[in-house]
Formats: sequence, structure tokens, C-alpha cells
Amino acid sequence: MAVLHRRPRGPPQERTRRERSGRMKPFPKIHDLYVGRVVLGTVALTWAVLAGLDVMLGLVSEFGDIGKGKYGLSEAFVYMALSIPRRLYYLFPYAAVIGSLMALGQLAATSELTALRALGLSRRRLGLAVAGALALLTALMVFNGESVAPWAQQRADALKSSAKSGNTVVAQYTGLWAREGETILHAAGGQERERDGERFLELNDVKLFEFAPDGHLRSLANARVAQHRPGGWVLRDVTRNYFEERSVRQVKVPEERWESQLDAAALSSGTERPRYLSAMALRAAIEYRQRNDLDASEFQEHYWGRWFYPLNVLALCLAAVPFAFGTLRSGGMGKRLFIGIVFALIFWQLQTQAVGLAKVVKFDFRLAYLLPTFVMLGVSYFLFKRRSG
Repeated sequence: MAVLHRRPRGPPQERTRRERSGRMKPFPKIHDLYVGRVVLGTVALTWAVLAGLDVMLGLVSEFGDIGKGKYGLSEAFVYMALSIPRRLYYLFPYAAVIGSLMALGQLAATSELTALRALGLSRRRLGLAVAGALALLTALMVFNGESVAPWAQQRADALKSSAKSGNTVVAQYTGLWAREGETILHAAGGQERERDGERFLELNDVKLFEFAPDGHLRSLANARVAQHRPGGWVLRDVTRNYFEERSVRQVKVPEERWESQLDAAALSSGTERPRYLSAMALRAAIEYRQRNDLDASEFQEHYWGRWFYPLNVLALCLAAVPFAFGTLRSGGMGKRLFIGIVFALIFWQLQTQAVGLAKVVKFDFRLAYLLPTFVMLGVSYFLFKRRSG
């Protein structure tokens, strides 16, 4: 009995090409490098425009402080220059998605994507080329956000405070409240100083309320100055009142040491904006607040935002890839720019609402950061499958 075999259609060269195109080729190839170069160039240009506008607006806002103390125009320029790393960090996600859409739209409008598709470049491979290019900048921004940006912003604030006050003050604080165990600290004011290469926190007009486990006030200490030193605090010109069962006893000492885990980072985190702190500083602030039963939600919000930063950038840009095969193939630069801005604004609004809801309803911030990403990727996947036929 003869067995009939169905011969595959098409010439052998075409079959071989189809079989090869079904397998992922080694990465990167020359077409991956070309797409990556176009994406990086457009993202960098978009990034520079956004950063330039942000710096200009920031410089205009600094004009109101010029003339206070020794803070002049040159100090304002230096302050803005030191704030650039922080501004680049926060502008990068929006520059990445807008730049990616404009780059892919440019390739689609000139039929270069069609030519790459004819060579066997799949949509998945195109997304990989875009993600690979942006991963380099994302890794650079993660490093910047954990090292250069917080340090530069701190130096910028130090320069501004020092110039306005005319002394060695690095940063000034007013109305500080803090808790360490059964002791509550209040300081009328304070400043971070730098002397002989050593940086330390100095508080003025300090009150220490020490409570017993049952809640009654055990002692009240008034100190003219409290300086943070390794291992604790040095209190100067201290007057301490002990509230005993039937009397009050007062003790005055010129200097007293207070052993406490409360450090300058924990106090400054309560006065500095959490979005300007590194993940390490945010983690220390969260642990301090949880240790003393204080609300840490604002710090948790920014802490998890740092962890999801690279994921959000790459996922948002991958979600924009399907637009290159439909919406962006026609129209000019204005249309691509408009779609990029709308895409970035939708994601920003979704994430803002999700994070705000997490703060109100008290659910995990990790879920709040993942939800908008999944929504955008889901919509992108639907469009991708629809346009794939």
C-alpha cells in the first residue's frame, strides 16, 4: 500500500528562511543596533528639551531668593546646575516614552520598519531592540538616583542655605518633633553644620520628654544645644526636672550625653522631601517610623517607587511599540509628539491615582505600582494582537 506524503509548499530557499525566522537570532544584530541608535538619539533629544525647559522654569523661581544674604545670580546658577541630576532622573520616564514613540514613528513613516520586517525582523524582536537600548539609560538613571542625584541636591541645598545665612550652616530646620522609644524630642530649630571636614546636626532650644511605661511623665529636660555625635547626642547647658511621686527635683549640668539611635538622617528625613532621598535613606526613615509607631506611608510610597522605576520605564516603552505598526505610520512629527505626550500622561495619571488610593485604603504600594503597568501592557497587547491580524 502506497503512502502519500504531502510536500511543503514553496521553494527550499523560502522554507529555510521561514524556519530561521521562527527562531530568535542572536542579540544584537546590525538591525538591532540601528533601531537602538535611532531610539537613543530621539530619546536624548526629547530628554534635553524637557530638562532645558524644567531648568529654565526652576531658574526663574530662584530669582525671588536672589539678594538674600550672599545668594546672588552666580549662586543661583550653581544651585540649578547641581539640581540637574535630580531633574534628569524624574524626567527620564516621560522622555523615554515620548522619544521612543517619535523614533518608531519616524522609522514607520519612512518605511524603514517595513524593510526591516521584510528582512525577518519580528515585532517581538523590535520590542527587544527598543528595550535593550533603553535599558542602558535606565541603568544609568538608577545609579544616578541612588548616588549622584541625592548628593548633588544635598550640596545644592547646602550652598543655598549657606549663602542665604552667611555662615557654615548646611541646612536649617524649624519646629522638629521626633520620638525614640519612650522619649519625645522637640527642638525650636536646628541646622546641619560642617566644621573641619566634619558634618553634624545641631539642634537649638531642645526639650526631651521622658515617659514611663504606664504613660506618666517621668522627666523633662531643657538643653540649650544638642549636637549629634557618633554613638548618641551631646546636650549642653541642661536643666532636667524629675517628677517624683510627691515632689519635683531639678538637676543642672553643663553637659550630658544622651544615648539614642535617633540620628541626623532620621531627623532630616522628616524635614526633607522624601522624593529627594535615596532608597537607602528612605529605608532608614521607614524603619525609624515603624520602630516608633509613626506613619511611614509617604516614605514607603517613594521607596517602592524607586524599586519599580526601571520596570515602569521599560514596560511603558514596550507598551508603545504596537503604535509603530498602525497609528504612527501616517502623520507628521506633531502627531507622534501628541500621541507620546498623551500616552505618558495617561500612565502618569493612572499611577498617581493608584498610589493615592493605596495611601487612603492602606493596601500594598507594590500593587499600586504594578497595576498601571499591567493595564498599559494589557492595552498594548490587545492592540498588538489586533494589528497582527
